[in-house]
Amino acid sequence: MCTLAHVFEAAGLATVSLISVRDVAERMRPPRALYAEFPLGRPLGKPLDPDYQRGVLDAAFALLDAEAGPVLEDFPDVITSEVENAVACSLPPRHDPSLPPAVDEARALRDAYDRAVEATGRTSVGRVIDADGIPDALAAFARIVDGTEWMEAGLPGFGIDTVHDIRAYYEELCPELAGGVPDAWASEHWFYDETEAGKLIQAARRAMRDQGAPQMLWFYMAPVVRDPDK
Repeated sequence: MCTLAHVFEAAGLATVSLISVRDVAERMRPPRALYAEFPLGRPLGKPLDPDYQRGVLDAAFALLDAEAGPVLEDFPDVITSEVENAVACSLPPRHDPSLPPAVDEARALRDAYDRAVEATGRTSVGRVIDADGIPDALAAFARIVDGTEWMEAGLPGFGIDTVHDIRAYYEELCPELAGGVPDAWASEHWFYDETEAGKLIQAARRAMRDQGAPQMLWFYMAPVVRDPDK
């Protein structure tokens, strides 16, 4: 972001950068930067809080009035990430025992996902599959875990892109189950530690590795801090 700011400024475009790591801005010296001590991935601080987000943007755009630069200012609020705070999301009981648990779970959660999309008016699901395709994608991963070669399992796309859509499906519906926005990264931990889908993804990651699939297909199906052997 800091490098792009210099490039755009050289082309005659005024820029303001929202900075999440202060020492990077101190070294790169973008023309105008607002450092906000928020959890990574939440540059505007509070999800689903447009008034707060607008306040962050107002503080950033106010830097355009500076007479000289580079300018680096701190946003006054600090928001910490407390990933140890578990997400209280009640998962549905099994409905159809003939289905893989993750497939049954994803189907049962569809109403919560639809409510989330209606509430926010947007979704990140759709890189490879839409919400209707989530159960089929999970079924493909279940076949891999059961021994089907990854190339023959019917995966709808590149492994990590398919997992992106599955994770987005779950993490977007999570606030509907929790009754509010979880702490930063808490929904990720909930997905991989608590849901059948997250557990299946990690098992499929190990299976694809053991089958000799290219590392780029399976390694980033879960955060790199999660050991695929566990």
